[in-house]
Amino acid sequence: MDIIDSPSPNFDERREKVSICVIHYTGMESAAAALARLRDPDAGVSSHYLIAEDGTVMRLVAEADRAWHAGRAYWRGIRDVNSASIGIELANPGHDHGYTEFPEPQMVALQELMKGILARHDIEPRNVVGHSDVAPDRKIDPGELFPWERLAAAGLAEARPEPGIDPKWADIGTLTALRRFGYETRVPRMSVSAFQRRWRPALHEGDIDVETRAILLALLRSYEPDDLVLGNHFPRT
Repeated sequence: MDIIDSPSPNFDERREKVSICVIHYTGMESAAAALARLRDPDAGVSSHYLIAEDGTVMRLVAEADRAWHAGRAYWRGIRDVNSASIGIELANPGHDHGYTEFPEPQMVALQELMKGILARHDIEPRNVVGHSDVAPDRKIDPGELFPWERLAAAGLAEARPEPGIDPKWADIGTLTALRRFGYETRVPRMSVSAFQRRWRPALHEGDIDVETRAILLALLRSYEPDDLVLGNHFPRT
C-alpha cells in the first residue's frame, strides 16, 4: 500500500517483543493538526502510523522502534505497552470536538495496514485493542463508534461471542474476571466502561449488569487456561 513517510523524533528503543496493536483516535480537529502534534518534539507523543479520513497513511515511527502512543498503560501482564505494541492513530475529532463515525476510506486503509502489521509481528487478533482497553482510567478512544466487528469479520480482531449464561458474580468477582481477561482495574467503573465500549458499545456507563457478565464469561471460556492472566480458575459466584 502507499505510505507517506512523515518522521517523528519522538521514539526510542523497544524493550519488549511486539505482541499488541493499539488503535487510537486523534481527538483533534484535523489530521494536519494531529500530524503536527505527533511530530512535535516538545509534545513528547507519537505513533507508528496516522491514517487520515481520506485513507492517506502516514508512517511516523519505524515499526522496529518504540513510539510514544500508549502512555501509562497495561495489557495482559505487560506494563510497557509502548515497547510491546504498534500504535495506529485514526484522524477523528473525538468526543471533545464532535465525535463521528470512521469513514469508509479510512477503514479500508486501516484494514490493509493491519493485515501487514499482524503478519509481520505474529500479533494475535485477541491482542488488537483500543487505547481505552490498555488505559481505561485515562482514555476512551477509539470509542463506541469504532466498528470492531468489521475488523473481527476480517480476522483482524477478536469477535464478540454470543452471551450465554449469567454467572451471577458479585461485583468483586466481575473485576477479578476482567483482570484475568487482561484489563487493569485501578478505577473499577472506568475499567468496566472500557470493556463495555469494546464489547457492548450501545450501553457503556460502567454499570455491571447481566449482559456484561455474560459476555465476559463467554470470552473467558474461549481461552485456554494458560492464556489467562491470573491463573486457571474462574471467579466464584
